Amino acid sequence: MDAKKLMERAIKFHGHSCPGLAIGVMAAKYVLEQGNNFSADEEMVAVVENDNCSVDALQVLLGTTFGKGNLIFLDYGKNSYSIFNRTSEKALRLSVIPGKTGDRNMSKDERTAKILGSDPAGIFNIKEIEFNPPDYAKIRDSDICEDCGEAVMSTRIKEKEGKKLCISCHGRSLGD
Repeated sequence: MDAKKLMERAIKFHGHSCPGLAIGVMAAKYVLEQGNNFSADEEMVAVVENDNCSVDALQVLLGTTFGKGNLIFLDYGKNSYSIFNRTSEKALRLSVIPGKTGDRNMSKDERTAKILGSDPAGIFNIKEIEFNPPDYAKIRDSDICEDCGEAVMSTRIKEKEGKKLCISCHGRSLGD
């Protein structure tokens, strides 16, 4: 699988080339080379531990997206990705090896080229993990926030002073 061609597809989605996008491309490349296919629905699930550029590559190349509910974000600040294939019932985790994607003395273009020219096993710790994927996406009913009047997923409603509120209204004083 050609990393440069995958990168071109990712750039069209992301908008520019950068080392973070290249990391995501290489993670997706590895996943695809293991016999996984683009996820048209929820066949695959990606659990990502950062919200940086790399995740855009996973979305466009693996088909794991927030909209389909097969992209789960955990705000851990780590370049780590757990991929679950519901068809094969296999899962793996890729985690960037510190120092293997270049250093801050390199230009963005140099780091990007280094990453794209690497073997994924040289930049990621890769291991099979227990197949324990998140649940399938659920469609939830909406309630109306009694402060702002906007529709909000019922599971995100909070109560304050006897009122059903969205998270943002719950976080500020009523009537503000």
